[in-house]
Amino acid sequence: MPQWLGETVMATPTVRALRDLYPQAEITALTRRHLKPVLECDPAIDRFITVHRRKDGHDQNQMGPLRLARQLAKGRFDTAVLLPNGFKSALLVRTAGIKRRVGYDRDGRGGLLTDRLLPRRATGRYVPVPTIDYFLGIPRYLGATHADPRMILHTSDENETKAQKLLRDHGWTDKSGRPLVIVSPGALYGPAKTWDAGHFAEVADRLINEHQAVVVLNGAAKERPLLNHVLAHAKHELIDFQAKNENLGVLMPIIRRASLVLSNDTGSRHMAAALGVPVVTIFGPTDPAWSEINFPWERQIHADIYCRPCQKKKCPLRNTPEDHQCMTMVDVDQVYQAACELLAPHGRSNALVAQGQTDA
Repeated sequence: MPQWLGETVMATPTVRALRDLYPQAEITALTRRHLKPVLECDPAIDRFITVHRRKDGHDQNQMGPLRLARQLAKGRFDTAVLLPNGFKSALLVRTAGIKRRVGYDRDGRGGLLTDRLLPRRATGRYVPVPTIDYFLGIPRYLGATHADPRMILHTSDENETKAQKLLRDHGWTDKSGRPLVIVSPGALYGPAKTWDAGHFAEVADRLINEHQAVVVLNGAAKERPLLNHVLAHAKHELIDFQAKNENLGVLMPIIRRASLVLSNDTGSRHMAAALGVPVVTIFGPTDPAWSEINFPWERQIHADIYCRPCQKKKCPLRNTPEDHQCMTMVDVDQVYQAACELLAPHGRSNALVAQGQTDA
């Protein structure tokens, strides 16, 4: 499985397609430990092997890569499907002795694969392909003919109960009549991908003042300083989800109950779409073409500036008048108006019509 939350969510159609293609197979997901709660209720997956990212940047599952390869060898797997493009994932399954190794020929790993898919190129450069379609290229190559591209997440009864209690303890229930809004101001990709924390706080305050919203602040543990910045700028109390020490399994039913998610181009965006929740996504240096999800309840916001999308983790124009303008030029009113459009009843109804649904 991929190493990032958003890509993991975008991989769910591929896992489902593999299950449809091989209904009798045992499918094991090799995933990061913190991402397992996102997948553990997926009926397409039979079991998990998890690894943990150490502070020095190396993977471990209380052992190390060689012992992990030996553990995989004991599983006697017939086929390894590699969704990440990295060299190390191919070396791992080759060292484990898995006979069939399917993935894209990138990062110099072609010689480690038995089935090499060629990524799309034009004039020597990779052509932007939506990640959902990119991943689905593998089951299509293996024989899938009607792969469903919808992202779908499943939650457990236990996590549903935890989420309900957490929200009830902060004065919100399904019957309260107040919109529940999730705000995700971070992005582990890099600082160039994050909108100003004070702007997130301003939008949250306006949604509370003008829509009586209850706002949940969400982020990773590494983003604690950024979350504190939002809390310091907000004039109203926000529910600090990260401070609750709950995992992503509890976050999913909270998002499912929400009326809106406000996010940078990060994992919360994909979780919202997979759970059918409207989302306003603020794009900076990244190209939406790589992560297009074709979700009618999404409003994508970006500044019209000559240098975007550059795909850089740090703005290459630092300390110049153009520094980070792809984010600083995104206006608070623009984001707020997009949020209001999705919160309005007609906005959600129009999206349902666009999807061909009638049971809103």
